[in-house]
Amino acid sequence: MDVIPVIDVAHGKVVRALKGQRSRYQPIETPLAPSSSDPADVARGLGRLFPFNKLYLADLDGIEGRGRNTHLVPALSQALPRAEIWIDAGTQYRNAARTVLAAPVATLVVGTESIETVRSWEDILAEAPERTVLSLDFRHGEFMGPEAMLADASLWPSRVIVMTLDRVGANDGPDIDRLDNIVSRAHGRRVYAAGGVRDRGDLDEIRKIGVRGALIASALHSGKISADDLKEIAGR
Repeated sequence: MDVIPVIDVAHGKVVRALKGQRSRYQPIETPLAPSSSDPADVARGLGRLFPFNKLYLADLDGIEGRGRNTHLVPALSQALPRAEIWIDAGTQYRNAARTVLAAPVATLVVGTESIETVRSWEDILAEAPERTVLSLDFRHGEFMGPEAMLADASLWPSRVIVMTLDRVGANDGPDIDRLDNIVSRAHGRRVYAAGGVRDRGDLDEIRKIGVRGALIASALHSGKISADDLKEIAGR
């Protein structure tokens, strides 16, 4: 099972995500990088915890239209040299996708909250299908994006994230019913949970229903998911 640490970056700093309420995000305080919210410092702290082979970067400046933090990929790649970096920067068009994918370590994440039409998604996906991940975004039980993106599983690539924004950092647990539904319709695609995973017990529960990985931040910084947990989980 993949555990993928998440770094949310706004205005150049790693912030603590809370229920998708981005205006309330504050610079992170974490024992993994004492006295620093610099993305590279936090990434190095994560690397000391466990040799992660993937890192998820939510570039909130890009998602919210303030411009991408283009310097982040080289810095994060240097901090975690063996990691594939999954990047959500609010990509809406193929040209923007091409820019993200220019970095050899980059995997493009496209959130449905950023997609206007199915056709725009298909255009983006055509750029590099094997290096593109779709994030099915939900908030308060409502799907964010064109309804066909949720209804028609044939539009999904080989890797799909179920992003429950209002559960991010909320200590509410993952949305098991939603995850189970997506897994049942995914037909062999790898499904990743994002939002709500609190501890090892949650990881074990979602693994049993066929979820192949989880995007996690708070539980790593709080120590609720330990290095020993990560070692055991990685072997499954």
